[in-house]
Amino acid sequence: MIPEDLHYSREHEWVRADGDIVTVGVTHYAQDQLGDIVFVELPAAGEAVTAGSVIGELESTKSVSDVFSPVDGEIVERNEALESTPETINGDPYGEGWLLRVRVAGDPTEGLLDAAGYAAHIAG
Repeated sequence: MIPEDLHYSREHEWVRADGDIVTVGVTHYAQDQLGDIVFVELPAAGEAVTAGSVIGELESTKSVSDVFSPVDGEIVERNEALESTPETINGDPYGEGWLLRVRVAGDPTEGLLDAAGYAAHIAG
């Protein structure tokens, strides 16, 4: 259950590129490890993000986990629906459970893993 059309960070975020805008979310593996997500904290639109930096938190019934930016850029949108329905991440991590949209400069997949690389990473 690792979509082939996405790229992945070693911290379990995914990236879907559409021109200079990328959609960012957490992988099925990450949400499964967290358990039932009950709270999401994300930065506001307009904030700059740097690849590898902490940009938010996911709180579950098990723990709190940092969300890391997989890209450099500026946040153009956050998924406001997650404030009232954070469990959407558990039910649809690659669709309605997306976290942020970021405008990137340069290659949005630089330094990220393809689906096969991510599968090897989580198996390792």
